[in-house]
Amino acid sequence: MLSKIVEPDEVLRRIRDGSVIAVSGFNMIATPAYLLNKLYDSYLISGHPKNLFIIAETCPGTPGKGLDLVGKKMIESKDYDFLRGVLIPFYGWVPNIAKLVESNIIEGYNWPIGIVSHWFREVAAGRPGVLTKVGLGSMFDPRYGGGLINGLAEERKTCRVDLVIIGEEEYLMYKCPKPNVALIRGTTADEIGNISMEHEGALLNVLAIVQSAKACPEKGITIAQVKRLARAGSICPRNVHVPAPLVDYVVVAPETLDFHGQTDNILYDPTISGEIIPPEKTLRSSVLQLSVRKVIARRIALELASLVASLGRPILVNFGIGIPANVTSVIAEEGIDEFIYTTVESGPFGGVALTGSDFGASKGYFAVVPMADMFTNYEGGIIDAASLGFMQVDESGNVNPAFLPGRMPGAGGFPVIAFGAPNLYFAGEFTAGERKIEVSGNTLKIIKDGNVIKFVKKVYKIVYSGDYSVKKGQKVLFVTERAVFKLGDKGIELAEVAPDIDIEKEILAKMEFKPRIPSNVEYMSKELFSEKPMNLRGLINEALRR
Repeated sequence: MLSKIVEPDEVLRRIRDGSVIAVSGFNMIATPAYLLNKLYDSYLISGHPKNLFIIAETCPGTPGKGLDLVGKKMIESKDYDFLRGVLIPFYGWVPNIAKLVESNIIEGYNWPIGIVSHWFREVAAGRPGVLTKVGLGSMFDPRYGGGLINGLAEERKTCRVDLVIIGEEEYLMYKCPKPNVALIRGTTADEIGNISMEHEGALLNVLAIVQSAKACPEKGITIAQVKRLARAGSICPRNVHVPAPLVDYVVVAPETLDFHGQTDNILYDPTISGEIIPPEKTLRSSVLQLSVRKVIARRIALELASLVASLGRPILVNFGIGIPANVTSVIAEEGIDEFIYTTVESGPFGGVALTGSDFGASKGYFAVVPMADMFTNYEGGIIDAASLGFMQVDESGNVNPAFLPGRMPGAGGFPVIAFGAPNLYFAGEFTAGERKIEVSGNTLKIIKDGNVIKFVKKVYKIVYSGDYSVKKGQKVLFVTERAVFKLGDKGIELAEVAPDIDIEKEILAKMEFKPRIPSNVEYMSKELFSEKPMNLRGLINEALRR
């Protein structure tokens, strides 16, 4: 029996200069950080491999770890020959790589997570790329930038997005060179190379990444990082995630937070792997204190409860980071969590999602699927609703969630989720900057307003196209603490206003455009601003009894 268990130095020097390397990882979840570190060490020792192009499924690292550590060392040494470019959906947790891209030292590309997830499968099947409507009218459309985020990318176009017309309908084709190396991570490898993922925080796209590298015309190699070994054939067949014939080499990594933690800050927690399902009471978040953020979260929860009532069944949803993540606390407080199934992009259904750099992992979930399958739920509108944050909204309903000059976090999962959700509720405070807004006495009092306007004439980057949304017929709301807007065929319309808010002084004066204002603008419910729960369970129960 030929052993596939090798020392990292032995195998990484086999990677050729100029290789295209596909890398697994969602922050530090299933990120082969040890392999990335040793790959760069090999370059430092011998000068090879160099001129590498990395395609990441999400963001393989966090500050000072994984790919970000490689970027940090490149900047410190001022030697930039190791990498020639990267395609990364989210740069927010790899600031050193972002700096290399922003400085135009390496090529930088940004596609949505869901597109990259499906791209690995398409390339593995021998197809040219991902054909989709996701991104039309946005920064991924070649008419608006094509996901090229620096000068080198615009010059070389190693990855590109083409506009394709089929039957008079527009589509985008996302294309990039096929990987010839896959760097992946699992938990256990047996002696012949079967890989299981029983302790990993999510399944992600590990199998598809391997298949994309192994496919013709150039059959590449797979190097798997694991933390432990087992006898040949001893892993339960149903637990094998990557079969041995697809794995060329196995490297055992030290089980440390730097190289093989379950998440960025957790070495191993059996409630994250699903080995233990924690008692429900340990998962319940504390009740949110009444605040502007809770008002917004409550308004989203009210919308979701109304959707459950109208459909007469539980609903499937996704919540973004920031204020949308607070909706889960309101749902629990209102006792309606049994009617609302949550999902996380990385693959879990249900449970409680971790936050910050541990995002992507969950506790107490009832199912987990590969990430591409989760994004099928989003892109295809299988989910019923989503709530996402926003940084800028313009008069056409275009949304920019994060991009500013000098700030390039990447689009992440946002574009695909926003594209597919039939009911979409953007959530955010009305202004930004230093502000003081009090919630008491069933109303809102603005003592000091923020000086940063978020409802702008034109967003800096179109990550979500309002015009395309209108064509699709999505229901779209923009929920803030003082007003609720809806998107219609004539743009943004003011739908609700908080009690005691002056529309002219406290809304219109803080916008760069004037929304449509119908004669029947409603008031936001006073229950949103009350210390007492809103009795959303009663709303649902009454509807279900009809």
